[in-house]
Amino acid sequence: MFASFIRFVAFGGGTGVLCSLAVPTLATLMPWTLANALITIASTLLCTELHARYTFRTGGRAGWRRHWQSAGSAAAAYAATSIAVLTLHAIEASPGLLTEQLVYLSASALAGIGRFLILRLMVFTTVEPPAPSALVRRPALVTA
Repeated sequence: MFASFIRFVAFGGGTGVLCSLAVPTLATLMPWTLANALITIASTLLCTELHARYTFRTGGRAGWRRHWQSAGSAAAAYAATSIAVLTLHAIEASPGLLTEQLVYLSASALAGIGRFLILRLMVFTTVEPPAPSALVRRPALVTA
């Protein structure tokens, strides 16, 4: 589990840093929450594929089921980062970019820990259900 967490931090954290640069850039063209939503959608699609292939090593693409499951944890992360930055803006009308980035990345890191646990325990589980033939009870042989 530790190795997958390190890979999760590398892929998810690396993408998070790139997103932290993309959101304020895109926010010059639209409201911050919309910019954050668009970047969250794009990064979630990318990260779900990276996590399926490399972080949790499922042996292939993520598939739509895993993308939808991952989207739920991404929505929670989006809410956490949005609330954190909107709270910052409510406290300070014009925070500096460095302050905004610090708040955004801190909220992303906390949300990332929760996302790792959800993805590891619920989305990219490694326990496969038993094959149907393993569930069929065979009668014992009776010998005389």
